Amino acid sequence: MTTFTIGETDFLLDGRPHQVISGTLHYFRIHPEHWADRIRTAKAMGLNTIETYVAWNAHEPVKGEWDATGWNDLGRFLDLIAAEGLHAIVRPGPYICAEWHNGGLPVWLTSTPGIGIRRSEPQFVAAVSEYLRRVYEIVAPRQIDRGGNVVLVQIENEYGAYGSDKDYLRELVRVTKDAGITVPLTTVDQPMPWMLEAGSLPELHLTGSFGSRSEERLATLREHQATGPLMCSEFWDGWFDWWGSIHHTTDPAASAHDLDVLLAAGASVNIYMVHGGTNFGTTNGANDKGRFDPIVTSYDYDAPIDESGHPTAKFHAFREVIAKYAPVPTEAPGPRPAAPVFDVPLSGEGEWMPASGATTPTDAPATFEQLGHLGPLVRYDVELPSFTGTAALVFDEVRDLAWVHVDGVPVGRLSRSLKERALMIPAGAHLTVLVEDQGRVNYADRLGEAKGLVGPVTLNGAAVTGWTATPIDLDTVEGSGTGTAGRAFLRGTFDLETPGDLFLDTTSWGKGFAFVNGFFLGRYWNNVPQDTLYVPGPATRAGANEIVVLELEHAIQPVARFVAEPSLGQLEE
Repeated sequence: MTTFTIGETDFLLDGRPHQVISGTLHYFRIHPEHWADRIRTAKAMGLNTIETYVAWNAHEPVKGEWDATGWNDLGRFLDLIAAEGLHAIVRPGPYICAEWHNGGLPVWLTSTPGIGIRRSEPQFVAAVSEYLRRVYEIVAPRQIDRGGNVVLVQIENEYGAYGSDKDYLRELVRVTKDAGITVPLTTVDQPMPWMLEAGSLPELHLTGSFGSRSEERLATLREHQATGPLMCSEFWDGWFDWWGSIHHTTDPAASAHDLDVLLAAGASVNIYMVHGGTNFGTTNGANDKGRFDPIVTSYDYDAPIDESGHPTAKFHAFREVIAKYAPVPTEAPGPRPAAPVFDVPLSGEGEWMPASGATTPTDAPATFEQLGHLGPLVRYDVELPSFTGTAALVFDEVRDLAWVHVDGVPVGRLSRSLKERALMIPAGAHLTVLVEDQGRVNYADRLGEAKGLVGPVTLNGAAVTGWTATPIDLDTVEGSGTGTAGRAFLRGTFDLETPGDLFLDTTSWGKGFAFVNGFFLGRYWNNVPQDTLYVPGPATRAGANEIVVLELEHAIQPVARFVAEPSLGQLEE
């Protein structure tokens, strides 16, 4: 039996000092047919371990409907890691942050009345316990002391930045051990004294999350943990992007230097991210630290392996550093060929219309959660009282972006990011408001908040009541056959000799969603930074292919342009 334990100063593999050199891959952000390729490429950089979060809301978006197949086949992902001779680290949360919608927590859970998120509240603990038992049914038999490759399991995630409920942490440990997890258990926090003290327990091994000033951060970790291996469980080698900002990058040489400092100190490391992947569909998260900032579709993260699986300059810089401390494969992957360049004419099929029905009228608009709706759009309708001239329409909260129409005519847009919640509207009989959930907050106190039109609505100070709500299922929308401005439904076809990765240029479009052969690529927006959407090769096919665009805002150029390389936006000067 192989063992993996914690020694006085090192991790011990069969009793011998072992330096973990790991990198993060999120299976839920990578097409399953690309898992093996991304793992092999990470191995070629010199890694001996792969780490992943587990996204609860990917496995159980609807309460009681657990899925561990296809994109959610965690067992297969761990087995592919093992097939390459690599160890694995599993971080099941339940909260994962990760710029993933709702921090990985299911909406059905966080919208439960009276729920105490991330604390020892009975409803939350009961649901988390059942979730962890399901995850550990997959993980436990794959532990290294049972012939598998899992060497570490993490309890919670950066909990010290959120709370200090030790009973909650103890309950997670109890459930974990009762489920047969015997490998060392860790926690991770930023190396600030108060976070390290709040976020762990004496029986758990402290690790840090940081991306620079390695010596200083390791010293802080050692002050709070006198023995055991030093480890940076999240070595931030890049950063994420949000709409309306720049494309964030880090200097390869500077990142490689900090990695060198870590490894030279004998510390173990997990590189976050070695390959970021993509927020396909509407899985992106958001931040709200005084301003609402939804995360873009790409999760390239400026990682050593880019969004489409290509090694970057950072890959080679990291590989050179790792080779000083551990064996690396003799061959490194070379550059991949550019993607094909071509244009596809799009035919407008009119304004797209929701196929689902409206709800019974209510005094206040129903939230997405009250509707049980997991999609990004809800249409709200109400009859307006009679008035002349213009009137002030005021919403309590708009979460997150709303297009307002009076008698079918656009009269304005309200943005949560811009803190807009009121506008003057002309007289009319019928008000329609289309609301987009732009991404659920994944960090801090607004985790689990409701979406849609939240709270009362007034017109010149008087309550507006009698609202209906129509949840919109993007899989069922269709063109109306009339009109091409605003919410346009466009379709095109193209042929490929062989399936392969593509890059869809969205710079001539406004805001909306794109699909190839029914595969939901994600959101596009002309609000910078991201200019292209990644089309994974397995979503394409030899022969005829179809692209569908659902545009929310503008009359757009009726052409889909595929380009040779990704464009993720302007860098900071």
